[in-house]
Amino acid sequence: MPGIKKPRKGALAFWPRKRAKRIYPVITRYPEVEKVKLLAFAGYKAGMTHVIVVDNRKGSPTFGQEITVPITVLDCPPLKVIGLRAYESTVKGLKAISEVYTKDLPKDLEKKIKVKPNEENLKKIESQLGKVSRIRLIICTQPRLSGIGKKTPEVFEIEVGGKDAKEKFEYTKQLLGKEISISDVFREGEVVDAIAVTKGKGMAGPVKRFGAKIQVRKAKKKLRHIGSLGQERPGKVRYTVPMAGQLGFWVRTELNKWLVKIGKGEEITPKAGFKRYGVIKTTYALLEGSVPGPKKRLVMLREAIRPPKVRFLPPQIKEIIKGG
Repeated sequence: MPGIKKPRKGALAFWPRKRAKRIYPVITRYPEVEKVKLLAFAGYKAGMTHVIVVDNRKGSPTFGQEITVPITVLDCPPLKVIGLRAYESTVKGLKAISEVYTKDLPKDLEKKIKVKPNEENLKKIESQLGKVSRIRLIICTQPRLSGIGKKTPEVFEIEVGGKDAKEKFEYTKQLLGKEISISDVFREGEVVDAIAVTKGKGMAGPVKRFGAKIQVRKAKKKLRHIGSLGQERPGKVRYTVPMAGQLGFWVRTELNKWLVKIGKGEEITPKAGFKRYGVIKTTYALLEGSVPGPKKRLVMLREAIRPPKVRFLPPQIKEIIKGG
């Protein structure tokens, strides 16, 4: 009789478990929306604290009562639009049609971007709007406005939502060379996704990395070691076998984080500043719960791609506890 076949037991979870290519993530997927607007923003992780709010979630056991909610504080200085890029859909994925950069590039980007502004590319994109499927803004951060003590900006793309390519093109053309604040993209009470690179922990064994069972003393006289590397045939070690390797510094996404508040830095910064971060000089955002990565890491906020039934819940904040 043939052998019984069934799905594998257990999950590989995230695979492969290798280091991120860079210290801030690339958003590869965006939700489909009809309104023409930006679909993401970015801010630096400053620390954690908690707020006291009135629970207004219907069906909650503490409905109508004051509860304590842990929050993550993000330093969100305005982002600068330095260019736009148009894409067309092909059988091999997205293909860039053309890109345009603004004339007044920040001085800190002179070594990073060596592209001369070319206004003719705007006409090229406009003439091929029938092919355009996606338009993304080329954004740079302004770390000098944050408490991070950094000079070189991060450069990344943010997609513009909408169905009509002409409307998206006119919208992005107006934003060239201008600044965008977080209040232009999100509002208090909205649900967003947080994407970041986690803390790097270097080399780790299979017990810490995969949660493998610790062996008894007589099992090959090794405690923190897996029992077998696999079956006899085929004579090779499969990639599914838990092995030692890189732990942390992975790109991870936290879905559906509640955006509790957007405000000015003086309201939330402690007298001595945030520990191992500094002072928030411009705008901050409070997210419910924790987000991936250590302090000073850039966290990307994206419009929720798998939103819950209640997508917007205005918070009733009683008190914000200044943390560090």
